[in-house]
Amino acid sequence: MTTPDSDSLLAEQLLRLTRRVHRIQKRHLQQSGLGVTPAQARLLRTLAHCDAPPRMADLAARLEVVPRAVTTLVDGLEASGLARRAPDPTNRRVIRIELTEGGRGALRELRGARVSAAEEILDPLTTLEREVLSGLLDALVGGESVDHEPRRERQTERDGEAEPGRQGEPGSEGEPRGTC
Repeated sequence: MTTPDSDSLLAEQLLRLTRRVHRIQKRHLQQSGLGVTPAQARLLRTLAHCDAPPRMADLAARLEVVPRAVTTLVDGLEASGLARRAPDPTNRRVIRIELTEGGRGALRELRGARVSAAEEILDPLTTLEREVLSGLLDALVGGESVDHEPRRERQTERDGEAEPGRQGEPGSEGEPRGTC
């Protein structure tokens, strides 16, 4: 059973971990020498996971930012040759954003930087601890409880039925696949 104090401590630990992850990923991103900011890297990953080149408004919605922020990010990626604006073939008023070959190459390098950052972060954990952490993170990301958590057992008892199994999110690198 958790108490308000233990929940507060857990929340603080999660925030500290999040800040550490961001710092380490930023350092590995800088070491990659691509000159891409973390926000630009996220936009590149999002573009790679879209079924078709998205509109700026689609990207803003997907990234949960204002459209002006996407414009600035795309400007930077376009200046670096990693993305380009392209007219929509069916509606000349619509501009779509697509990856360039340089952008696809940058994504490969960015994946390497993310993997090395993850290795650094997870280094203190054993294989079993990593598996447990993975299950817990899946539960937190999906907003569901894991099997061994008392809260889930109470909910299942109250409902009188077992909960269905969960499916993993499509895609990789923390970005869901699909249309933008």
